[in-house]
Amino acid sequence: MTIWIHQRAEAEIARDVAEATGPLAGIRLAVKDNVDVAGVPTTAGCPAFAYTPDRDAPAVAALRAAGAVVVGKTNLDQFATGLVGTRSPHGAVPDARRPEFVSGGSSSGSAVAVATGAADIAIGTDTAGSGRVPAAFQGIVGIKPTVGVVSTDGVVPACRSYDCVTLFAADLPLADRAMGVLAAGAGRREWPADVRLAAPPEPVVAVFDSLPELNPLWRGAFERTVGALREGGVRIVTVDPEPFLAAARLLYGGALVAERYAAVGAFVDAHAESVDPTVGSIIRAARDIPAHRLVSDLATLEELRSRALASLAGADALLTPTAPGQPTIAQVAADPVGANSRVGAYTNFCNLFDLCAVAVPSGMAGAAQFGVTVLARAFEDAVALDIAARITNGDSDTPTPLDTVWPLSVAPAQEVIVFGAHLRGQPLEHQLTDLGARWMGPVRTAPRYRLAALDTHPPKPAVTRRPDGEAGVAVAGERWLLSPAALGRFLARLPPPMQLGAVEFADGTWHTAFGCDGAAAAAGKDISEYSSWTAALAAGAVG
Repeated sequence: MTIWIHQRAEAEIARDVAEATGPLAGIRLAVKDNVDVAGVPTTAGCPAFAYTPDRDAPAVAALRAAGAVVVGKTNLDQFATGLVGTRSPHGAVPDARRPEFVSGGSSSGSAVAVATGAADIAIGTDTAGSGRVPAAFQGIVGIKPTVGVVSTDGVVPACRSYDCVTLFAADLPLADRAMGVLAAGAGRREWPADVRLAAPPEPVVAVFDSLPELNPLWRGAFERTVGALREGGVRIVTVDPEPFLAAARLLYGGALVAERYAAVGAFVDAHAESVDPTVGSIIRAARDIPAHRLVSDLATLEELRSRALASLAGADALLTPTAPGQPTIAQVAADPVGANSRVGAYTNFCNLFDLCAVAVPSGMAGAAQFGVTVLARAFEDAVALDIAARITNGDSDTPTPLDTVWPLSVAPAQEVIVFGAHLRGQPLEHQLTDLGARWMGPVRTAPRYRLAALDTHPPKPAVTRRPDGEAGVAVAGERWLLSPAALGRFLARLPPPMQLGAVEFADGTWHTAFGCDGAAAAAGKDISEYSSWTAALAAGAVG
């Protein structure tokens, strides 16, 4: 297969894998050849363009610092201009299972390297869908973060305003883990203080009320995915696709393509014989676009974005087929621009609207692997991940496979420990989940505390520290994370006599937790013998 532009020797890779240390120790990493790896030529799929960088791109450096081992540079649609994987002087990259079909691009080699097991994870880039379309066609996961949260330094630009570094892996937990390392080590755009860190327990997901261009077999696969989500407790609503699809057409059919000429146009003009004919025609066509058209199209784009996001009010995410169908290599050769445009119908608008996205496999559509994409608002990457996890689980009763989510490595977060009515399954849990709080698991205090039941509605526990020398119990609780702004709103609603304070835990650390005014706690019913609010409830000791 034409996966590689540069591939390291197996003996070198094996040596480095054996010696690697860190959270990604020994994970084999493929890098799209428009992203710099120190000492290895970056060609962007055009040998005449090649240069040899003396340092890794921040995205590569972050993964290598965590123990990932670069195994090679991968083939791509030249200058990342395409969604099909056929526009390369190194040859078309075919689908890993059905070689007569396209692999998807422009991150074609990266996706196929993961799909064939030649790499565990791979870096791609995404401007119009290049980190999602090949994931769908290859039956793997592609994470496209919020625009700008991962540095694009050391990346040959396609459209600088919309380019993203993306990550491929065979499954969601590995993609999420590697993305956390990538974002923490190569972060750029600052996260807001009011970000949601989790999807709600019963999320609302929007779908388009019509799906133009969608292959009939793929339509059936999409309807099955939507049906499974609905059965799993997700509320489905419909929205008009028109503003989304109009923006998708604007990316290549309007003046926004001028950014591609700004990126590499001078090189394309000077080296026409070295450039793929389709790529060259797209980039050269942008050369003479007048500035007033770009200004006009940017205004149109903002109007479309406002309409689209307004239609998503009340929804936590948007679910789409990643692509409407998978063309053959012969079909792309016969209609290179038209076939490519159809493939991007449901991806092109994403970065233009500043959305994040997670592309995941969702069964089969006939003989083709079928994939869907969960899209969410900027910085709601954790929400998209949680909903994507419901799809990859395939069973609503299966707990999410994600121990954590990658935005927690970079987003501002505050913890709070709860002991009673805010526990999972208890009547005030919604006060946390409505704020986008994320459940982080059970905890237990040091054996220095008293647990009492207050005469409130609903009943609440009071946890108070015993004086030195007096016996206490280790009280069971739960740890939640929420944004600083969400914590502020939560505290503003906190009724007396409840309060937050520092509580000592079993490992000797101190954490912010629910406490209670001492006088109110003393007046409550002592239930310390149960050392757990839920145990006291089950025993009938409360109320």
